[in-house]
Amino acid sequence: MSANDKAQTMQPRPVSESKSEMAEIVLPNDANPLNALLGGRLMHWIDLAGAMAAHRHSRQYALTAAIDHLDFLVPVHVGDLVILRSSVNRAFNTSMEIGVKVWVENYHLDQHQHVSSAYLTFVAVDAAGNHCRVPPVVPETDDEKRRYEDAGRRREIRRAELERRRKLQADL
Repeated sequence: MSANDKAQTMQPRPVSESKSEMAEIVLPNDANPLNALLGGRLMHWIDLAGAMAAHRHSRQYALTAAIDHLDFLVPVHVGDLVILRSSVNRAFNTSMEIGVKVWVENYHLDQHQHVSSAYLTFVAVDAAGNHCRVPPVVPETDDEKRRYEDAGRRREIRRAELERRRKLQADL
C-alpha cells in the first residue's frame, strides 16, 4: 500500500460506511431438540455481522477481541428469519467497538421482535497478524453520537475489569 493509500484509509469515516446487514433462515441444523435456535449459532452469526462492519470500517482484517454481554430475549424457531444489523460505534487506536442488533421475523404472522444486542471489540491486523491503526469514526445522527459516547464509557469499564482480573491473577 502506498503512502497516499495509507493516508486515505486514515480519513475519518461516517458510521454509515460500516453499516451491514445479514439475514439467516433458521434451519433444523441450527436448532436444538425443541426446534429453537441454538445460542451458539446465534453467537456465531453475531460475530460474523460484527466482522462485516469492522472490515468495512477498517478495510483491514479484523479479529474478535471481546464480546461484552449477550442476552437472549425471545426464542427463535426453525423457519424464522433472523436479521442482524451491525455498525461501528467507535474506533480507537487499533480496535473498534461494533454494535450488533438481532431481530427475528416471522413472515407468516408479519411480526418481528428484538432477539438480542451485543457489543463486540475487534482489532484490525495485517496479513502477518500485526495490529493496524484504524481510522476515526464520525457519528452523524443523534443515535450514533449517543452510541459513540457510550462506547467510550464501556471501554473504560472493560479496561478497569481487565486490570482487576490481572491483579487477582497476580495474587494467586
